[in-house]
Amino acid sequence: MPWPEGMTPVRMRRVAVVVPRAALRDALVRIAEAGCVELDRVEERAPGPAALRLRRLQGRGATVGAGRAVLAVSAPDLDRLEDRRETSLLAGEAELEERAEGAVGQGEVSALAGWCPAAEVPRVAERLAAAGGALLPLPSPRGTGPPTLLRTAGKVSFTPLVTTYGTPSYADLDPSWPAGLAYVVMFGIMFGDVGHGALLVLGALALRSGRPRRLAPLHRLWPFLAGAGLAAMLAGAAYGEFFGPTGLLPVLWLAPLRSPARLLAAAVVFGAGLLTLAHAAGAVNRVREGGWAAGLYAASGVAGLLFYLGLALAAAGLALHVPSAAVAGAAVALAGLALVAFGLFRATAGGGAGLAETGVRLFDVVVRTGTNTLSFARLTAFGLTHAALADLVWRGSTALAARGPVWWAGAVLLFTAGTALSFGLEALVAGVQALRLEFYEIFSRLFEAEGRPFRPWHVPAAEPADALLRR
Repeated sequence: MPWPEGMTPVRMRRVAVVVPRAALRDALVRIAEAGCVELDRVEERAPGPAALRLRRLQGRGATVGAGRAVLAVSAPDLDRLEDRRETSLLAGEAELEERAEGAVGQGEVSALAGWCPAAEVPRVAERLAAAGGALLPLPSPRGTGPPTLLRTAGKVSFTPLVTTYGTPSYADLDPSWPAGLAYVVMFGIMFGDVGHGALLVLGALALRSGRPRRLAPLHRLWPFLAGAGLAAMLAGAAYGEFFGPTGLLPVLWLAPLRSPARLLAAAVVFGAGLLTLAHAAGAVNRVREGGWAAGLYAASGVAGLLFYLGLALAAAGLALHVPSAAVAGAAVALAGLALVAFGLFRATAGGGAGLAETGVRLFDVVVRTGTNTLSFARLTAFGLTHAALADLVWRGSTALAARGPVWWAGAVLLFTAGTALSFGLEALVAGVQALRLEFYEIFSRLFEAEGRPFRPWHVPAAEPADALLRR
């Protein structure tokens, strides 16, 4: 898959399902089995015969489990289904009735409109051809964008991180992989320890294998756990931490408790890099959403990117004592801020009130830019906390062991209990804080427009034994 295509949502096609009226049910069953077409639905409709029977059964205590609806290949006898309390088949028929209600008839032909991934159009068209129908491309309706489907192909996917925040607009970039990598790196910086990271990797492997079974619903989160564990191991190797400062590993970069200032500076620089990338992706999204006119002046668009790059260049010039870089950065930052101000003023009613509103919002942009950058200092704060807790447990354990063999059991117990406590507490804190930085500092720049998730209609076919329930 080409890189640009992999960084965008799945391409959608507006399609029309055209079939003979007599074959409408057969066509709908084939679409439901394919599970890759989202059909337009009628908002206000009276319940059909199957839906009424299902409601009566539910009123008498019958239930249909989530995802338990099935469809008979041929039209079943609804009265027999009700008598035998076949709620799954009735639920499938009720869904089919609901989709069929959206069909438009013309003579002996019925047609339905919907959305389908472009790559799936040939497969669905082939299935419909077997029922005497066709799948025809349609122009996208004005004022209605395609639904968004993020790419989840493969065994490793970070899309849950994005969908937890919201559904991106169809025009936006798909940041799943970059956002997932940023998350695990931030977690690793705060949770840097080779031993603790290895425990997370083992937990991820167990989760991937489906064990323990009670955690099976969390199976899709195993890539986050594995990535976080690997990042923690790499950071721990840089810190020289293996279940704390045990001395078993050399310090490859710096010891957090000995060089907190350097770690703080590195975290802020790292955060500034992430924010620069977020600004760049946000600028691309604003242009894709509304064109260059909208993307140029947006605070999360090109103007905001220029402002942030200018600030970064000016700060680097001051830190490295390069006056020319500092002056150039200040000029770029002022140019970006002027573009932001113009865009903000254009969105007001003008006049004095518009100027006042622009000034307030411009001040907010400047303040948030600074606070968002400094917010990444929490990577250092929680990294130091993790290192301090591990150091405390190790010092206490070695102090007990130094008293003699009688105290060795107590030392082992203290080390085990202290490690378990610090591991659980810091894993929770690091996970939450990395998620907070991802949502509030990064995603707030990427996304402005809310998209609509792609919800294909999928109902599996009934078992062959259910043929006895046909008419």
